[in-house]
Amino acid sequence: MAVDTPGEATTADDEITATSVAGAIRVAVPEKGLRQDARAAAIVWRRELLRFKADRLRMVSSLIQPVLFLLVLGTGLSSLASHGMPPGVSFRTFIYPGVLAMSVLFTSMFSAGSIVWDREFGFLREMLVAPVSRSAIVVGKCLGGATVATIQGIVILILAGLADVPYDPVMFLVLIGELLLLSFTLTAFGVMMAARISQMQAFMALTQMLVMPLFFLSGALYPLNRLPAWLTVLTRIDPLTYIVDPMRSAVFSRLSLSPRAVSVLSPGVTWDGWRVPAGLSLGMVAAMGAIMLAVAIAEFSKTE
Repeated sequence: MAVDTPGEATTADDEITATSVAGAIRVAVPEKGLRQDARAAAIVWRRELLRFKADRLRMVSSLIQPVLFLLVLGTGLSSLASHGMPPGVSFRTFIYPGVLAMSVLFTSMFSAGSIVWDREFGFLREMLVAPVSRSAIVVGKCLGGATVATIQGIVILILAGLADVPYDPVMFLVLIGELLLLSFTLTAFGVMMAARISQMQAFMALTQMLVMPLFFLSGALYPLNRLPAWLTVLTRIDPLTYIVDPMRSAVFSRLSLSPRAVSVLSPGVTWDGWRVPAGLSLGMVAAMGAIMLAVAIAEFSKTE
């Protein structure tokens, strides 16, 4: 008759215990679906808001440049620009829509740049291995960046009185909607760039190389008429042009100006003499945002 030794009995008991535990424990992995992806996008969106709320230095520093442009540059150039401005309009009023666009421009790009930080510290990999589609992570990131940037833009909206712009509720609602559209498109653009950049220094250098030309070519600081041919071409291929013009039209429609003054200061974007409607301009910006979002999702869908 075979007798089990104490060591063999212990080994057999361990195997039985391990088998029992493995059978009892079940790893609950949620199934992929639209509801799960929406929840993941909401979590990423909320994370962006919490990060922005915790970084007070970022909130203050991102407002310095727009305020400097509005108060210092706008006031300093008022005497020089007054010779070409219609009566009753200051240079601060003219550049106010462009300053609004600037207030969300840098914030959107910096929000998208946090992806590079997440990649360097390993947090991005943890998000990408989660049982949710990567498109939900990208959408949440873009919505979070757009929300944060729009909040920054609303702060500049509150300063409208400093630019002699009336506090009109309808105008404010229109401008907030346009700021949200611009913020989403810019954040999608930044996420698309950050998808394959592994160092923050490289992302910041690329941002500086692209952001300032986009701003200066948008017509934020000068009217879009009577420009040299080469500059006219550059302003027409700048995506930011097609959001600054509707914003300026929304502001100038609430000012008591003659039709001639409006035609001089807000001539609109024209293609070979045909003025592009504001609806088409906004539609183009929305389409560009959707395209860049799709490219960003495609980039993140590749193996990280």
